Amino acid sequence: MRKKIPVGQLRVGMFIDEVSGSWLDNPFWKSAVLLTDPKELAQIRSSPIKEVWIDVGKGRDVDDEVIEDALPRQVDVVDGVEFTASAVAEEPELPQADSAAPPTVSLQDEVARAGRICAKARGAMKTMFQDVRMGKAIDTEHCLPLVDDITQSVQRNPGAIVSLARLKTSDDYTYMHSVAVCALMVALSRQLKLSAEDTREAGLAGLLHDLGKSAMPTEVLNKPGKLTDAEFTIMKGHPGAGHRLLQEGHGVGPIAMDVCLHHHEKVNGQGYPHGLKGDDISLFAKMGAVCDVYDAITSNRPYKAGWDPAESIRLMAQWGKDGHFDEAVLQSFIRSIGIYPTGSLVKLKSGRLGVVVEQGPQSLLAPVVKVFFSTKSNQRIPPELLDLGHPGASDQIASRESPAAWGFTGLDDLWMAHR
Repeated sequence: MRKKIPVGQLRVGMFIDEVSGSWLDNPFWKSAVLLTDPKELAQIRSSPIKEVWIDVGKGRDVDDEVIEDALPRQVDVVDGVEFTASAVAEEPELPQADSAAPPTVSLQDEVARAGRICAKARGAMKTMFQDVRMGKAIDTEHCLPLVDDITQSVQRNPGAIVSLARLKTSDDYTYMHSVAVCALMVALSRQLKLSAEDTREAGLAGLLHDLGKSAMPTEVLNKPGKLTDAEFTIMKGHPGAGHRLLQEGHGVGPIAMDVCLHHHEKVNGQGYPHGLKGDDISLFAKMGAVCDVYDAITSNRPYKAGWDPAESIRLMAQWGKDGHFDEAVLQSFIRSIGIYPTGSLVKLKSGRLGVVVEQGPQSLLAPVVKVFFSTKSNQRIPPELLDLGHPGASDQIASRESPAAWGFTGLDDLWMAHR
């Protein structure tokens, strides 16, 4: 039986089944946890969480009389029906309503919130990978609050969390890659107009798609140079290893399993592990292939620096023509993040260089750009924000540019800075 109590009444030995509040405020990455350490108890008592649901069938019960005397009773109204609910009560069967999509906000307004999600997600994924290495089974129910928070961030502004997740360090790659692919899968699902349920499953698939890497030898996984043929053969076993781990876990649906096993398949049949072709590859696995490659090539790795986002899109378009990706899925992906994704360095016809700050609502060719350098005078200029899609805009993008070729560093600070 579940009971709802304030955190002040928690004791070591109780089983927390669910927290009441934002997942971001939960000091534990799992939504359900058995309190075995006084430090854990202190953590949740000092957090913003005010109430939790405990399962007395899985842990210590509470003293009902003490709780009832200590807590005020309140009257709630649901669909016009009044009911009295103390903080200790069996969970009422309440009607479920569809939550409204969060309002769209600017990238700058979403960056701070997305940063908190990324920080929390990194810890969650690191713990998950460590748990798998220790032989613990995966329970995807613990992943869903993270998927939901990422989804809401994408709904508010897809550029924020997608771009922040790209800025992972090489040491964080294994964990943050999963977070980035989750966000990219959600953004692509929305572009494809998939249902809310399928979008959630696609996000979960992105979060779990590389779980098999936890079963790979760490000396191969973290090798700072190019893999030998033998090492690459080992790494090609990670989709199958991940699929087996998900089969042994709890609550894993067919979409996540499919993406985990087949995100390295290519429509031309030259992928792995099964060499599937064309329509033999599911839509979700095709989506996973595109999202996985984009984040991989734009991220810093132990053996190479990430490529510029716009150049990566150009290269992926070429690979799509060679049968690496499903072209329709790739085109939808490009529409979801832009021809010039946030963080891209571009040259304008005026001769100024700028960083793409946000996608324009009217055209993929006319994003919002922050210019900061004049190629005519070969020097920095005061940063200026230009909406190239504005009716009065007189400048246009002339070309993609390589930050490395210009010797620029710290460009991400420009698009992340507040206006």
